[in-house]
Amino acid sequence: MDFLEELRWRNLLQDITPGIEEELASKKVVAYIGFDPTAPSLTIGNFTQIMLLKLFQLSGHQPIIVMGGATGRVGDPSGKDKERQLKSYEELDSNLQFQMRQFEKFLSFDGDNKALFVNNLDFYKEMNVLTFLRDVGKTLTVSYMTSKESVRRRVDTGLSFTEFSYQLLQAYDFQCLYEQYGCTLQMGGSDQWGNITSGTEFIRRNTGGKAYAITIKLLTKTDGSKFGKSEKGNIWLDPEMTSPYQFYQFWINSDDADIAQYYRYFTLHSQAEIEAREKELADNPRELKRLLAEELTKRVHSEEAYEAVLKVSQLLFAKASKEVLESMDTDTLSIVANEIPNTTLSKSIFEEGISITELLTDQTSMLSSNGDVRRAIKNNAIAVNKTKMAAHDAIVNSDQLLHGKYILLENGRKNKFMVVVE
Repeated sequence: MDFLEELRWRNLLQDITPGIEEELASKKVVAYIGFDPTAPSLTIGNFTQIMLLKLFQLSGHQPIIVMGGATGRVGDPSGKDKERQLKSYEELDSNLQFQMRQFEKFLSFDGDNKALFVNNLDFYKEMNVLTFLRDVGKTLTVSYMTSKESVRRRVDTGLSFTEFSYQLLQAYDFQCLYEQYGCTLQMGGSDQWGNITSGTEFIRRNTGGKAYAITIKLLTKTDGSKFGKSEKGNIWLDPEMTSPYQFYQFWINSDDADIAQYYRYFTLHSQAEIEAREKELADNPRELKRLLAEELTKRVHSEEAYEAVLKVSQLLFAKASKEVLESMDTDTLSIVANEIPNTTLSKSIFEEGISITELLTDQTSMLSSNGDVRRAIKNNAIAVNKTKMAAHDAIVNSDQLLHGKYILLENGRKNKFMVVVE
């Protein structure tokens, strides 16, 4: 696989420095991307960078994941309109360890071109401020640093020395990786171009060596808004923060106009396969979304998570059977509960037994009166865990709890309500 050609046909490539094509063609190259652990989990926004590392590794080169144990304590001004809120060291360290475990799902850490983790805190933890100012701060002039877009756009609105120094830290990281690991390439989003080229300049001035930069396009939606967010906020790669079902639905609900771009960015299929599928499904973006949603849900979460997603979708949008409901585990039922109206009730209510009328009115407000319940039951509309209720005074008890915790109430096909019992 030709790495740069792969980026080009996928419409990922933004900028490169001269000489990198020859470098990649002549030998195995070591490259890195940095990730600051300022969030508790990686997001779908990070996934573009993960894809970059994955494609680089599949091309026969060696990726390094630099965890920002140091830079995360400072804050990158790139792409930001105002100063970042600094996180505590404890929070950053916790985030870093969690994110490292997430990366292990996406890259290979075995073989000749195995991925490596490096914590850039190791470059600074024995360095005092005077050493930093003499050995690092002397390399670049203030005029050079302020010429970078990430700095220039913040000078008038406010930029602390802390964030101003981020460019020096990232550049010195590159130099350390160059000297310790033979790393000659740094990659990132197009908003990182200034920081990355500062690193190539560091290496040139301080070692006389040659280093390179590659950036990819920042992914945006057709309407110009930021990719990776839903109405509920960030799409996280942690199932506890964004459930596999919500993750799957993010792709299903994406704009038809965006899906061709997303497909090229995120699928691992070959160029021939993708182009054939694009041609086949040119008039069916919904199916292309479904295929991408399936592939990414399996890759980010698991095959089992994808199967659970299908069950949830079937339950919420199709005519699911009682067997489908009863086959769901507690995690899947929890996802269902988060997607439909729900309430939490005491288990004692069901140990004593409660009439379906009281459950639907006083306890859940699914229906407003006893008369509404009678009419709905007469019309064969009320079901408890997919079993139709034949009488308004039928008793619902703890024997009917799914996994001892859940009861699904339905009034017709569209009105669903989950009772969570504690």
